[in-house]
Amino acid sequence: MNLSTYKTDSGFLLPSVHSAPPFFTQQPNATTQAVFTEQWTRLILAYARHRRLFILRVEDAEVSSGGEWDEVLRNPRINRRLMSDYLTRIIGIMVSKNLAVYEPAKQTRAVLLYWRLPEEWAEVLHEWVRDPSFPPSSLSISSAPCGSHIILRVQATSTGQMNTILTFYEISDPPVPSALSGIPDSLLRSAIAILAKSGRAQLISISDGDGVRLFPRNVKC
Repeated sequence: MNLSTYKTDSGFLLPSVHSAPPFFTQQPNATTQAVFTEQWTRLILAYARHRRLFILRVEDAEVSSGGEWDEVLRNPRINRRLMSDYLTRIIGIMVSKNLAVYEPAKQTRAVLLYWRLPEEWAEVLHEWVRDPSFPPSSLSISSAPCGSHIILRVQATSTGQMNTILTFYEISDPPVPSALSGIPDSLLRSAIAILAKSGRAQLISISDGDGVRLFPRNVKC
C-alpha cells in the first residue's frame, strides 16, 4: 500500500494515514481503533484550526459533496469517506476528552470544536482588548448577530479603548480581521466567564441587557 501525504486545495497537508482505506472504517481490534480515533481527533482539530471552522456536524459526513469538511472526511483518490456512525463515535470521544462540546446542548449530532480551549480564548480576548493590534495568528472568537444586547465595557491599559463599549458583534466581526474574527458567541461567553473568575472581567447589568467590563491584568473587580 502506497501511503503518502497530500496537500488539499485549501493548502492543508493531509497525513499519510489519510491514504489508508482502513482509516475510514471502524476497526474490530481495540488497539488499532484507539490509534485511529486519536489520529482522527488530531486531524479534525488541525483542519478546523487551518480553516477556522468551529462546528462539526454528523451531517458533514452525509452530504454528497461540496461541504466545508470534504477535504478531511473524504478521500476520492481511494474512493473512501468517513461514515456518519463512525463520525458520531469520534465526536463523542472528543467531547469526553474536553476537546469539543455538543452545540447546542441536549443533542449528539453537532459539536463546537476546541482547537483552542476556552481558557486560551480568554487570554486571546484579554490581550486583544488590551492591544487591538495583537496579531490575528496568535489568538481568536465568533460572530454574534448585529444588534446583540450583550456588550463589553473595556478598561484597557494603553489602547484608546478605555471605557469603550463594544458589542459582541464588534469583537467578533471587526473592520480589520483579528484573532477574534468569526468565533461563536457561546465560546466568547465562556472566555468572558473565565476572565471574570480571575478578576479581569465583571459581568454587569445595563438598561438594555447584560454586559461585562474588562480590567487590566492583576487588577481585581
